[in-house]
Amino acid sequence: MSKIRQIIRTSYCRYYSAQQSKKKLPIISCKRPEFNHFEGQTYSKFEGIKLASHGWLHDKSKGDYFIIYGNANKKEQKEVYKKSFEEIGVENELIEVMSNQGISLPTEIQAKAIPAILKGFNTLITAETGCGKTLAYLLPIFQHICMWKQHVSEDFNSPLAVVITPSRELASQIGEVAQNIAQELNLNVTTLIGGKTKQKMINPPIEYCDMLVTTLGAFSKLVTTGIYKINNVHHVVLDEADTLLDDSFLGKLENLLKKFAIHHKVDVQVIPNGCQLTLASATMPYELPEAVNSFVDPESLKTVVTSSIHRLLPHVPQKFLRIGKAQKPGELLKLVQADVNLKRPVMIFSNKTATCDFVSMFLNENNIECININGQMPVPLKLGKFEQFRSGKVNVLSCTDIASRGLDTTNTEHVINYDFPLYTADYIHRCGRTGRIGSPQNCSVTNFIAWPREIQLVKKIEESVRKNSELPSVNANIRRIIDNRIAKGVDRALVRGIK
Repeated sequence: MSKIRQIIRTSYCRYYSAQQSKKKLPIISCKRPEFNHFEGQTYSKFEGIKLASHGWLHDKSKGDYFIIYGNANKKEQKEVYKKSFEEIGVENELIEVMSNQGISLPTEIQAKAIPAILKGFNTLITAETGCGKTLAYLLPIFQHICMWKQHVSEDFNSPLAVVITPSRELASQIGEVAQNIAQELNLNVTTLIGGKTKQKMINPPIEYCDMLVTTLGAFSKLVTTGIYKINNVHHVVLDEADTLLDDSFLGKLENLLKKFAIHHKVDVQVIPNGCQLTLASATMPYELPEAVNSFVDPESLKTVVTSSIHRLLPHVPQKFLRIGKAQKPGELLKLVQADVNLKRPVMIFSNKTATCDFVSMFLNENNIECININGQMPVPLKLGKFEQFRSGKVNVLSCTDIASRGLDTTNTEHVINYDFPLYTADYIHRCGRTGRIGSPQNCSVTNFIAWPREIQLVKKIEESVRKNSELPSVNANIRRIIDNRIAKGVDRALVRGIK
């Protein structure tokens, strides 16, 4: 009889385990299960939406948490789109270059953006971080350059295309990507960053250049002094355009772009007459600043977006942990020690340079090798430290928002927001350092929530996920954001730009 009971019990356990495995993960999983949120769940208009973070302003809420899983129940979306490079108009020569780099099919944003740029449209590309925006504009521009180069008289320091970025780090990274493609096409790419602009003005560089990748400050100075010529420029790209269009850059950008003859649409079938503009970013204000009208007709911009824009990463679990200020170092140490044991590269974000330095010192004092980068560091030191992290020599990086935009961090498996960002756009960019194309599986984000203002933003984020709507207030009131950042001592180098 006992054997029969044992068989029945074993069978029941297997059946129960099978049923449990079939259960779907909730979209939002909470410490208090009554607040879990499942796919397709709706809320009564009269009762309102019950939030797990609703009572987090009370001290007794410390230790509470919820995790947003997004579309964890769905099969992981393929990194490629339905169309091939050939179908969207990319020439065989470039297809072969992509194949040599292990890329056989375009991503969604590439499949949507490349045809628009190839046809000569001014294009606004807005897509989630890490989805291939850089290649979305580099490939059609290189195709145009190959077509135009034989018809345009070559001149020193006279590029056919210019990619403008807000920071040196991003310019260096894009320049590296562009160079890898250009060398197989027998084209010349030059990367120009600030820091030695006066030396270049005294002893100007003399070189043939098909594409120039540069920071706004350095390029503006060298164009004004006539060292770089713009008469042959037929493509201008603003990468991280939302940053370049805020008040800290906009005046200088406006003065520079007025010098280019940006057309409503460029005829790319002949020697081009005029210049084509492309803007690319992971977040974009819903209304462009009025100053944009001085160099481009906003109605000429063909908008290209993905379905995930201004939403949380759908395939990266994000944990929101209500915690006290005094608890943050101890909780951080536990998380990072676990990452180190598993050899998981982790990025730790702070809002201020002083906190970034503290995190690094605290972890090193506890025998965890950690490097830090912030906007106040000299550029060579900053680039060297980031390369240590990217190459895997050091797996723990403490940083400010200077490392949150544009940089390729495909090795990062865990992002920790030691300080929760004060603005939604910053949160999107920070989370985008993981879960990118080429990133490992099982990436994650952990957020420490300690202050009332942080709680207010978390409540809005949680509500948007439960309502299946876009995140709130992305890039709203940019001027106020910048003024508040400077007043609070947040990384000034990011606000002013690394010129």
